[in-house]
Amino acid sequence: MQIPPFSLEAQISEIGEEIEEALIKVFRSGKYIGGEEVTSFEKAFALATETSYSVSCNSGTDALILALRSLNIGQGDEVITSSFSFFATAEAITSVGARPVFVDIDPENYLMDLDLIEKAITSRTKAILPVHLFGHPLNMDKIMAIAEGNNLKVIEDCAQAAGAHWRGKPVGSYGDVGCFSFFPTKNLGAAGDGGAITTNDFYLAKTIRELAIHGMPKRYFHTNIGYNSRLDSLQAAILNVKLIRLNKWIEQRNEIAMNYRNKLSFFKTIRLPSNNLSNKAGHSWNQFVIRIMDNSFIQNIKTTSEDVSCNQNRDLFKAELHRLGVNTIIYYPIPIHLQPAYKELGYKEGSLPITEKVCNEVISLPIFPEMKSIQQSYVIDKIKEIFRK
Repeated sequence: MQIPPFSLEAQISEIGEEIEEALIKVFRSGKYIGGEEVTSFEKAFALATETSYSVSCNSGTDALILALRSLNIGQGDEVITSSFSFFATAEAITSVGARPVFVDIDPENYLMDLDLIEKAITSRTKAILPVHLFGHPLNMDKIMAIAEGNNLKVIEDCAQAAGAHWRGKPVGSYGDVGCFSFFPTKNLGAAGDGGAITTNDFYLAKTIRELAIHGMPKRYFHTNIGYNSRLDSLQAAILNVKLIRLNKWIEQRNEIAMNYRNKLSFFKTIRLPSNNLSNKAGHSWNQFVIRIMDNSFIQNIKTTSEDVSCNQNRDLFKAELHRLGVNTIIYYPIPIHLQPAYKELGYKEGSLPITEKVCNEVISLPIFPEMKSIQQSYVIDKIKEIFRK
């Protein structure tokens, strides 16, 4: 049996006909940019995130850039964020001329260590950019209190967390803005790139919308230097079909995550995702990330050198699972602060010790709403097989 890390094919088999009908409707309308599908999606997504406004755009990266620009964050400013994230989190900060300032993470949930934020604030700090990584929401009450006490803006990176919530309130509704990605593998994914920004501020929404269309509040009248970042009607049509199913899909992901947790909990070598969620955190399980903590089983795994990227326990575990038909992904093997593109920031190995340790240990198991019980059991059985050799 072969188990993929995620399966869009399974999703299409379920909703393919409805998507095809939605796409044909757009094709026949002749309105491929803007139009009814985009307007409908923006209204529905604002409702789903319990915000006043949702502005769609070309990607999650553009969502971050547009959000930062709308808040007048630029040259010489600093933005506090996490190094354990996709590169776009920091890249967007740099793209507007600001400087990312990284704080270490909590080893239990892999999110920014909130106790380190205030220590990182300087006279140049303008914003906090928290990342709801893997669908795990941060404690937004605490972040908002820190921001308000230091007169800082908050840009929520919700790229992996559509449908997640903190204390019953959706992510993307706490900060000044929330930024979402609709990359195909996300919980709410398009058939290409797509993104959105949520806010409760009319003027921010207006500014973001104008920036995303060449700084143009009305046709051929430009008040800002913007650029082209629009969600096309075809992608919006697909997202409209999927959005109404998002909560159901997250419930299915939760069931899979709980099954993994229950069946793998007795392996001390595996660190499972934090169980300290309480009733305040609603996890959307975009990924199910474990850590391989022990090297005692390496001698029992026979593999060739080309099967592993480096001599690490986690990579041997990944290679062995792959051999057994279980395909996994590592998010993220190199933290942002140690990427060559950011060497001028001056971070060195050891600068963020917990982040660096976690990057060497994490691996994501297959998880997608349509994952059958027999597939889940196969993954669990193969992991048990590895550790019992």
